[in-house]
Parts: sequence; structure tokens; C-alpha cells
Amino acid sequence: MAEPAAHELTIFVVDDDAAIRDSLALMLGLAGHVSRLFPSAEAFISEWQPQWRGCVLADLRLPGMSGLDLQSWVREQGSRIPFVIITAHGDVPAARAAFRAHAIDFLEKPFDDEQLGHAVESAFAVEQQRLREDDRANADLARLQRLTEREREVLEHVTRGLHAKEIAAALGISTRTVEVHKSRIMEKLGVRNVAELVRFALSGK
Repeated sequence: MAEPAAHELTIFVVDDDAAIRDSLALMLGLAGHVSRLFPSAEAFISEWQPQWRGCVLADLRLPGMSGLDLQSWVREQGSRIPFVIITAHGDVPAARAAFRAHAIDFLEKPFDDEQLGHAVESAFAVEQQRLREDDRANADLARLQRLTEREREVLEHVTRGLHAKEIAAALGISTRTVEVHKSRIMEKLGVRNVAELVRFALSGK
């Protein structure tokens, strides 16, 4: 099965009923979505790639691992890809468990195109926000990696609230040298003042 393009939002359908998988793929395809189909949670896990983007549409009751078990497994891998749980056997405890694990929606079969469409739209909105946050975090990390070892030391002391004289004493350098380092750090990180510098540094912790 072809791997989805890196920029493509894909709906990963996990359901043990082949007819339902095909029906969902048709519904999603008619709405312009790309989907990949899996007959079990284990099949999904065997092909799992951390860079997958989109959402997971998983049946609650599956042979082996359940949809909720799969959701927990994906979270344990450090992924925040959104989940929509579907079931023919909906109950309040299961729905509560899904939402506690940050499922976007809990759809009871049979559901129509409109219900599915709303769930996917909500999941994609959350996913796009997640990707924007990840892009910003990666850009911030790239900027931090441009700092020299000494600049990182100065930045660490700045974030602890130390003034230039205190930093100079701690590092055994002159106050003037500390100020030069701070200026270079702010230039590399694209911040305008010490307050922004501290906020930038703390946001990456």
C-alpha cells in the first residue's frame, strides 16, 4: 500500500468488518479524503509511522486490541494524532474513556455522511493546529541550536532571572561580554528584548 505524502492528511480506518471499511472508504473518497484501511489494531501498529498526519477512525470493539487500546498505544508513542471512535455498542463508560483519552468524537453506528463529515472536519482542525504548533516548536529548536555553548550558558542564567553582573560573576567573564552575548542571542532568536528572550527560552522547556 502506498505511503501517504508527508503533507497529506489521511484518515486511517481501523475496523474488522470489510464491508464497513469499504463503505467508509467510499464515503470518505466521495468527500475528497484520502484513506487507508486496516482490519485490526495490530495491523495498524505493524505499519505505524510516527510522521503520519490526519486522524484515526477506529472501531471500539476489534479482535485483539480495542479501539481504545489502540488510542492509548498511539499516545504512548508520543503521537497526538486525533482519534474518532466508532461503535455499534455505544455506552457511557466507553464514551467517557474515549474522551478522557482526548478522542475528537464518538460515533454510534449507523451514522450518516453528515455525522462522519463533521467528525472528520473537527479532527482535521485539531490536527492542523497540532501541526502548526509542531512547526513552530521545530523552528524554535532550530534557532536555539544556532547558539554557541557559551551563549546557551548565558541564556540559562538569564532565564533564572540573573542580571548581567551576576551572570558575569558566575561565568568568570566581564559584564560587557555578557551584554555582547545577550545581544547576539537575541539576534539569533529573533527577539527584541529580555522579556521576549525569557518567554522564548521557557516555551521550549
